[in-house]
Amino acid sequence: MSTPNGTPREISWAQAINEALTEEMRRDERIFIIGEDIAEAGTPFKVLSGLVDEFGTERVIDSPISEPGITGIVVGAAMTGMRPVVDIMFGDFITLTMDQMVNQAAKTHYMSGGKLKVPMVMRTTLGATRRSAAQHSQSLHAWFSHVPGLKVVVPSNPYDAKGLLKTAIRDDNPVAFFEDKMLFQAKGNVPEGEYTIPFGVANILREGSDVTLVATSSMVQVAEQAAMMLEEIGLSAEVIDPRTMFPLDKATLIESARKTSRAIIIDEGYERYGVTAELAAVIADGAFYYLDAPVKRMGAMDVPIPFSPVLEDLTVPTPQTVLEAAKTLCGRV
Repeated sequence: MSTPNGTPREISWAQAINEALTEEMRRDERIFIIGEDIAEAGTPFKVLSGLVDEFGTERVIDSPISEPGITGIVVGAAMTGMRPVVDIMFGDFITLTMDQMVNQAAKTHYMSGGKLKVPMVMRTTLGATRRSAAQHSQSLHAWFSHVPGLKVVVPSNPYDAKGLLKTAIRDDNPVAFFEDKMLFQAKGNVPEGEYTIPFGVANILREGSDVTLVATSSMVQVAEQAAMMLEEIGLSAEVIDPRTMFPLDKATLIESARKTSRAIIIDEGYERYGVTAELAAVIADGAFYYLDAPVKRMGAMDVPIPFSPVLEDLTVPTPQTVLEAAKTLCGRV
């Protein structure tokens, strides 16, 4: 891990991502970005605004609407010496890239006996509550987490987003980088200058003694709010952000659960066969004899994400639902 060497300042998530890409593209001419509406438009979320002005259309490439095509281009470019970033506008559209990511990018190094590598990054989104309906609101990071050969990153704040993206771009393996679209305007302290964050190192955001809250992406903010609410009723919650789904920092999760004897896993992906199940299993395996209650899982409801704001808000965990789950786990009902 490199250490931040600049003065602190507050910038948005979108600015942090833009800054990471700018710094990396200046550092390495092999890096280019390809995606739909990323050049002049700067993506629908304006995260990449201005990059084309500095690097031109040969390195910031607007593509046709063909997620399989652009992902295939990136896999091939990475195999032949480039370090590309493919921008998939919505995470729901990774359905169209599964062969390129799962059967090509993830397996090339293994199937070539280590002779080939695929140093590419797929940037895409996750997250509901944007009123974008069923085909633009899913959190599908568990899919890629299931596949050997892929690394999966789910940052929760601007500081981590910048440091983890720089690490992803420099990694010699294919990396899927998921960003919650609701966080693009969220601000945080991001120092000027060079720093990276290593994969597989969880972040303990808040120490506690009564219950462990393991949360991913935007659910970290939900867990932190729930922890503050729990503190008001005399319960101490430890909040942990894994930061990467793979590699996963199992040791930190297990150690925390052993200390608190209770754990809740909070993720915006579907609960069924999802991230919550895997992380709960890790804790159950590693801390079974220390637990005073079963590990609680809280994920998205098992329904397509509704367009109705009232219904959509019911489908994902909230600080209040986490509070109630923690109270039950701790015998405070």
